[in-house]
Amino acid sequence: MKILYCIQLTGNGHLTRANELIPEFKKVAKVDVLTSGNQNSLEIKEKVDFKLRGLSFVFGSQGGVDIFKTIFNLRPFTFVKDVLNIQVKNYDLIINDFEPVSAWACKLRGVPCYSMSRQYSLIQKNIFKKERPKLYELLILKYFAPTVMGIGFDYKKNNSNSFYPIIKSNIKRKKIINKNHYTIYLPSFSIENIINFFSTFDEVIWHVFSPKINKSFKKNNLSFFPIDYKGFEQSILSCEGIISNAGFETTSEALYLNKKLLIIPMKNQFEQQYNASILSDIGVTTLLDLKLKRLNKVKEWILSKKSIKVNYDYNYKSIIEKTLLDYQQISKKKPIF
Repeated sequence: MKILYCIQLTGNGHLTRANELIPEFKKVAKVDVLTSGNQNSLEIKEKVDFKLRGLSFVFGSQGGVDIFKTIFNLRPFTFVKDVLNIQVKNYDLIINDFEPVSAWACKLRGVPCYSMSRQYSLIQKNIFKKERPKLYELLILKYFAPTVMGIGFDYKKNNSNSFYPIIKSNIKRKKIINKNHYTIYLPSFSIENIINFFSTFDEVIWHVFSPKINKSFKKNNLSFFPIDYKGFEQSILSCEGIISNAGFETTSEALYLNKKLLIIPMKNQFEQQYNASILSDIGVTTLLDLKLKRLNKVKEWILSKKSIKVNYDYNYKSIIEKTLLDYQQISKKKPIF
């Protein structure tokens, strides 16, 4: 059996799942890896067989996705060329974690594409009427990487197609301690915005990780670090609390580690807006931005001792078994496109 495992490189959640699940799939099949995009800070551990430009969302500096830069960085002719060149029919199963090139290559050739992503969970829960996304957000979620079947990942297990978040093995093996600092990961905010807001809390030690810097430095009570996952991992394992955007991966790790969590969902990013609504429902503190009028809410969060306990420690074998059972089903079907 041959599998093509396809990964979107915007953010780190897709890569985290791939790093944990690909070795499991390799126990039962030959696996080739395809990646596209360029907005990741975590590295893939597996050999990449196809590295494509794809489509990436570009982070801005005011707390959201920069729509204009995202559009400016599109290369539609390259995208179409890659879609036409990927030989998806050479594989028995295409596994897709919100990766658009392989998804559209499958759609055009009538090849079933199997989703394994956070986005699939959102689609399955039929959240559109409840959350009322903007039209372009709805179109992105449904058609950015179209698939015919799959499994989704969620903070809570909702049905047989839903699984808890994938937590890095490294995180699971390490000792959790508390050194009283706070870890900040807000890649959609500028360094200036972060300094202006968090330096107000001069009694707090802040560790700030950002893709916008190349060299570590210190400004008052804020220590800044370029994105280095080992350093980030050490910081979150030993922190008092974590402040991040509402990406699925970082928030899931914070919950797993039983750390206090404060989130600021990215603007123009529907998935994060929805994640924030779920996290808010279970008690996670949420901010809209880093305006000075939010200072009191952050102060209350710092003084609070509240954290949320979850259990995301489970055997990934169930995911492999579910995928292979679904594969038997879709492989018997005629192409639906």
